[in-house]
Amino acid sequence: MSKIIKAITLLKKTLIITIILLISIQFISVDKTNPPVDESISLKAPNEVMSILKKGCYDCHSNETKWPYYSDIAPVSFFVASHVNKGRKAMNFSVWNKIDSKIKHKRLKRAVITVNNGIMALPSYISAHDEAKLSKGEKEIITTWFKKQL
Repeated sequence: MSKIIKAITLLKKTLIITIILLISIQFISVDKTNPPVDESISLKAPNEVMSILKKGCYDCHSNETKWPYYSDIAPVSFFVASHVNKGRKAMNFSVWNKIDSKIKHKRLKRAVITVNNGIMALPSYISAHDEAKLSKGEKEIITTWFKKQL
């Protein structure tokens, strides 16, 4: 019996420590800013392409992120902010016309591959944003447009 009591006591302590940690990390804020968008340097594409990109890509690949309520709750907030920052660094449609043409070329090639292989949008993002899941036709439209830009 004493082993069971010790196990229960350890479990209670672990649970209390976990709760304290979860409450404590709520006070660590993440940067959720959306830098201003200058239309003169942002991506210009046909309406059909833009609507697909805005639906499936812009939350991570632009300065027009729509921060969901769960981006205020740690530790999920760390995950969301990290993905947005990495996404903007990899390809940011809000500063598209400022990107060096060689870099833009590489990013477009990578975008074709990641979209066609289902790597983008991230499965973790799609699980919370069903509307971001692109159909085969939508993938074809944006990858065809990306290829034309190469």
